[in-house]
Amino acid sequence: MPPPELVEIVPGVFAYIQPNGSWMINNTGAVAGDSGHLMVDTTSTEARNRALLAAVADVCPGRPRALVNTHHHGDHTFGNWLVPPQTPIIGHVTCREDVLAAGLIAAHVLTGPDYGHLEVRPPDVTFTDAMTLHLGDRPVELIHVGPAHTRSDVLVWLPQERVLFAGDLAFAGGQPFLVEGSLAGYPRALARIRELEPEILVPGHGPVRRGAEIPALLDDLAEYAAFVDAVAREHHAAGHTPMEAAVAEKDNRFAAWQESERFVGNLHRAYNELDGHPLGTRIPLEVVWPDMVAFHGGPLGCFA
Repeated sequence: MPPPELVEIVPGVFAYIQPNGSWMINNTGAVAGDSGHLMVDTTSTEARNRALLAAVADVCPGRPRALVNTHHHGDHTFGNWLVPPQTPIIGHVTCREDVLAAGLIAAHVLTGPDYGHLEVRPPDVTFTDAMTLHLGDRPVELIHVGPAHTRSDVLVWLPQERVLFAGDLAFAGGQPFLVEGSLAGYPRALARIRELEPEILVPGHGPVRRGAEIPALLDDLAEYAAFVDAVAREHHAAGHTPMEAAVAEKDNRFAAWQESERFVGNLHRAYNELDGHPLGTRIPLEVVWPDMVAFHGGPLGCFA
């Protein structure tokens, strides 16, 4: 698997890209400023997190002024504990709640990697709708758009540079994972990204998108959500289970995207909403995960 790469996408703004973008192999970022730098997310294993911090230190010396978590999943938060304790970690209020509730569960269900030493460290600065950070003359806007991928999804937007760190609202090459968020809320989050009109988009997984590649990616993701919605409505009305629906519709144009087992998980989320539950209602992992493993045909591979 190719090594991670720290890319300066505009002066002083860096994307840390980790191929191949599959389970627990995510992208992060760093933003330089006159008074210190900001980090956007951490990653999954101890080794990957130490490599991330070393790479950022090469271009942004000194400890980070702050770290933003775009959402609560372990591949974006498991490295929080390695950031200096005096560095605040910022996230949506539900990000803190869900980091604490999830603990290290991702390392127990996505087995295979050597995760090394892990500790749970949730955000210690939280907000509800929006927050603006100032790195000298460089503003960084944090915009809550969940529930979508999760309850706590936050866009990290640099309005001057028109650069967007989208977190896992954008998977470039993989199926979105909406089990812990909302199928109904996901298209609204994509619409908010369109409204910003970014010129560069750093997805949570997969390669950076620029210019016309961005609306093309958003179109694909919106079409995927519409497809899942249509399948769910048809099969829910017919009394089929999410697994039965996924098997019946497994041959579709999105099946070649990475992590196709997410299809059945996303159908569980769609059914939950069709049953009238509030958006973002927690679905126990033990209800969804066995169906995803069965649809995949065996344990899910994780190469972090």
